[in-house]
Amino acid sequence: MAFPKSYAEWAARWRVAAGFAVAAAFLLLARPTEMSLGVGFTVGAAGVWLRAWAAGHLAKYESLAVSGPYAHTRNPLFLGTLLAGIGFSVAGAHAGIGILLVAFFVFFYLPAIEEEEGYLLGKFPGYSEYRERVPRLWPKWRPQYPAKEAFQFRLYTRNREYQALAGYLLGMAILAAKSCCFP
Repeated sequence: MAFPKSYAEWAARWRVAAGFAVAAAFLLLARPTEMSLGVGFTVGAAGVWLRAWAAGHLAKYESLAVSGPYAHTRNPLFLGTLLAGIGFSVAGAHAGIGILLVAFFVFFYLPAIEEEEGYLLGKFPGYSEYRERVPRLWPKWRPQYPAKEAFQFRLYTRNREYQALAGYLLGMAILAAKSCCFP
């Protein structure tokens, strides 16, 4: 799916702010149960873990990341976000949340991915070959590049990925409180 460049730039710039609006709607619609929280937490935790793993391999603006999860998918941060969103949708136990998530991902994240890829093509000469070998979103089981770089906690903290973890835990805590105290 190709988006006009001006729209892709707009979506990339506004996706975080729009995410807060989606989160507010999510909290209003959510009807969590003990079962939905357990399953949703597990799925979402996998997404947060993938984001953390990716952040520990990403030296933004310095080099092309091809190690860790980047050897399997070009966009592990986006994939991790999608998994976390699916986890929240399941935890919230409301079909409207799932529909909202899909729309948000299609109209904000897919254009942002396109915009980012355009930037990377101009910034890193090896990106063309990387793009041919590694799938955009759905990962390949076997890494497409040899493991040269290990996870670096320094990159995880520099990329402030702990904020995603904190937001995830806060969101799940709010859902847990809503399930027990505000049915």
